[in-house]
Amino acid sequence: MIIFSIWDKYLLNRLSIHFLSLTLGVDFMNIIAGGGKYGCEAVEYHRTQKKGFLLVDKDSKCLAVTKYNLKPALKIEEKGEYFFQGNMHSVLELMEELNPVYLFPTAPIHVAAELAKLKFKLKPWPEAINSILSDLPPSVILKSGRGNLIVSYNRDADCIDKCRTPPFCPSTKKSKPCTMDKLMRFAYPKGIFLVSYQMAPGMGALKVSELVTFFNRVVKEQHFVVGTTCDCHGVFSAFQKE
Repeated sequence: MIIFSIWDKYLLNRLSIHFLSLTLGVDFMNIIAGGGKYGCEAVEYHRTQKKGFLLVDKDSKCLAVTKYNLKPALKIEEKGEYFFQGNMHSVLELMEELNPVYLFPTAPIHVAAELAKLKFKLKPWPEAINSILSDLPPSVILKSGRGNLIVSYNRDADCIDKCRTPPFCPSTKKSKPCTMDKLMRFAYPKGIFLVSYQMAPGMGALKVSELVTFFNRVVKEQHFVVGTTCDCHGVFSAFQKE
């Protein structure tokens, strides 16, 4: 019996990612981060659009893998459906190796912030969040703390499934004075903002090229605020370098 150390497993993971980059060699494959409920919706979207994807989840028996019988990624073809067992560090490495067009952030975390924490030595910058809070209406503030702030036009109710994000909120029946990205930019003009583009009703994705631009800006900054936003919701994360 061969027992792999943590370092051996890391090397195997890196070799697997490098091998995928050699077998792919093009930029048509999107990455889905997370294989839960929303990861399944992202799989359905790609099937409808007849587009290839690579789904990443730390659980080899996650909902998406079992529901769609996804196979481990060994050799990738243009319109295939693949699974890679890994975490956000794997997502970051796959982004850099495979050059995907979109990243579908279906995991329940601020994906852009988590990726930045993996690339740079960062710690929370709560003072920036306190400043932002003073420039936002209380009605949109959902949760704040530890250098993060979540905002929403639908703070107190559940969103409807597959919402098309009309100018009024279907849940609250209230009109939105502006899109959430405009409100967030007003609250902190110096922030770095990423848009979650609506690919289908209720589903957003980040452009990987914009994530790369974000990383390049962070190289030059000692402290920064990054926000990810769609028309209705958003999240701020504030960091300073250690």
